[in-house]
Amino acid sequence: MPMWRPDPSFYPSPRMAMKAPPEKFAFVASFDPTRRQPDALAVVDVDPASSRYSQIVGSVEMPNTGDELHHFGWNACSSCLCPNAPHPHVERRYLVVPGLRSSRIHILDTKPDPRNPQLVKTIEPDEIADKTGYTRPHTVHCGPGGVYVTALGNAEGKAPGGIFLMDHESFEPLGRWEVDRGPQLLGYDAWWHLGYDTMVTSEWGTPDTFENGLVPEILLGSKYGRRLHFWDFTKRRHLQAIDFGEEHQLVFELRPAHDPTRAYGFVNCVVSLKDLSSSIWVWHREGERWAVRKIIEIPAEAADPEQLPPMLKDFKAVPPLVTDIDLSMDDRFLYVACWGTGELRQYDVSDPFAAKLTGTVRIGGIVSRAGHPAAKNGALNGGPQMVEISRDGRRVYFTNSLYGVIDEQFYPDGIDGWMVKLDAGPDGGIVFDPRFFIDWPKNRRPHQIRLDGGDCSSDSYCYP
Repeated sequence: MPMWRPDPSFYPSPRMAMKAPPEKFAFVASFDPTRRQPDALAVVDVDPASSRYSQIVGSVEMPNTGDELHHFGWNACSSCLCPNAPHPHVERRYLVVPGLRSSRIHILDTKPDPRNPQLVKTIEPDEIADKTGYTRPHTVHCGPGGVYVTALGNAEGKAPGGIFLMDHESFEPLGRWEVDRGPQLLGYDAWWHLGYDTMVTSEWGTPDTFENGLVPEILLGSKYGRRLHFWDFTKRRHLQAIDFGEEHQLVFELRPAHDPTRAYGFVNCVVSLKDLSSSIWVWHREGERWAVRKIIEIPAEAADPEQLPPMLKDFKAVPPLVTDIDLSMDDRFLYVACWGTGELRQYDVSDPFAAKLTGTVRIGGIVSRAGHPAAKNGALNGGPQMVEISRDGRRVYFTNSLYGVIDEQFYPDGIDGWMVKLDAGPDGGIVFDPRFFIDWPKNRRPHQIRLDGGDCSSDSYCYP
């Protein structure tokens, strides 16, 4: 009697995911900031036993120019094993790769040969806008109902942004996710607590406020995103909004605990208007409501104005600009990327309300331009940006580009792309892998990383 078996890269719990075989390939979105040639998805060999370790071993170009590949994700993952929405025989096979600037979505098949993904479908922006009412797709998460995609603008590129769903096999855009959005207008990231039937979303701004760079008047006027929104996941209705206050701008990346019995998660605030610091907050249950608490504050660093880009000269300081965070699978270590100062920090968050700094490295940075043991050029630009962690928590990968036009605002001489890897100790501590430094092709910049078989920001779990 024939038997169907679930995809072996689906795991019922984060504990089982941590025991999975190590990754062999990393998929990296890379874009041309000049928009003169197509963007590409690069494939990097991350197998230390391979003769091509720390090399780009494959690349697939998109069919058009000007997409600005940014965030992307899998069509299916471990949430397919959830009892409330079982899809155990779907494969983790396709990467769903949006263009943030073009609003186009590309579907790439990684199964025939992960070194050479095949573009099998392109969904044009008119179809997405017509079927969902949204444009500027940003974050892609595989979930129990299909593929969830956050969008930063409506069909006209204005507010409200929100979430739409795609079928995880046909990739048909199904429609808007929200039934009742309440006061929510701005979009950015979205993730959930499956054990608490709760969706969480964060905020950036509408496309006209960032597509030509951050607008100082909007930033200083506290008109970018500063709220978290909590939703009934099943009923798709807004429940609660938490405003971080006028001082805090750009409430970005959501990292809920992987253990579905834990009702908390972490979010970064990129900048404080009071002192240019960055901060990390915990959202958590407080009685019948959700609440937030600041647990980490990273101060700006004094600097000679002559070494600063025009938009920072008057402040005489380098802001940390925490633009990404990631949480290890065991919910123990939080990684914090300080894109401005060039620092990657590791915190022990075993107690989420009492974070302890356990490791730090420096590379790049607006002023410091710190190097790497394997870099040919000792003065690197850009800084730790998109972070991804292996399932077992022992390897940490990151790249150095944020968003094309914003790169130029903080690094006016441009960014030379690179990707690096850290080795993490079982009880904390991080060091550079001296064998792993990829000097990215000069005509493109790397952004988000995905690992084959899943990683610490790709999957959600229904069992502890």
